[in-house]
Amino acid sequence: MIIIPAILESYRSLKDKTLKINFETNELNSQELLGIVENLGAYGYLGFKKEPFSEKERQQIESLETNLEDTMKTPSQRLRGVLYRNFERDQQGFKSFATYYEHNVELIINHFKSKLS
Repeated sequence: MIIIPAILESYRSLKDKTLKINFETNELNSQELLGIVENLGAYGYLGFKKEPFSEKERQQIESLETNLEDTMKTPSQRLRGVLYRNFERDQQGFKSFATYYEHNVELIINHFKSKLS
């Protein structure tokens, strides 16, 4: 768990209706920085409060059990998201994401079908 003082700097809406949220912090000690590095790319929960968390609140947060399986994207949603990011970078001559998606999914399907023979 990471609890550090931060300023909610900005946010922006993304095309897939999610948000990108940016925070700024003061200088962090090595343990705080390590906590961020270790959790980079991990899925978790974010709490923000204007006042510092009390020790009792910290203990309550630490004791919470989470079930991230219900809120995580399905493998197919993750694949679609990755294909969309690739489409944003290089459309490979496709006019729309729908045709790009169909083409690439068909490539993936044919790849695995060829392994069945």
